[in-house]
Amino acid sequence: MKLQPMVLKKGGKTRKGKGFSRGELREAGLDSKQALKLGISVDLRRKTKSEENVKVLKQHLRSLSLKKKAKSRAVKYLDKKRT
Repeated sequence: MKLQPMVLKKGGKTRKGKGFSRGELREAGLDSKQALKLGISVDLRRKTKSEENVKVLKQHLRSLSLKKKAKSRAVKYLDKKRT
C-alpha cells in the first residue's frame, strides 16, 4: 500500500504531497530514518502538520504491527506442529 499525504493549497484545495513532514512523523511516533526503512516517503521541506496525515500514518503503523503479529503466530504454530 502506497501512503500518499495530502497537502493543503491556497484557496482551501488539497493535492497529493510528495511526503510526510517531520512533525507528522513525530506525532505518529516515528523519525525520518524509521519511516524511510518502512517505505514511507518523507518531505524534509514541508513544515506543516495535518491531523488527517497523522491519522493515516497511525492507521498504517497499526496495520503493519497486526501483520507482524499474525506472521509470528503462524511461525509459532508451524514450529509446534513440526515437533
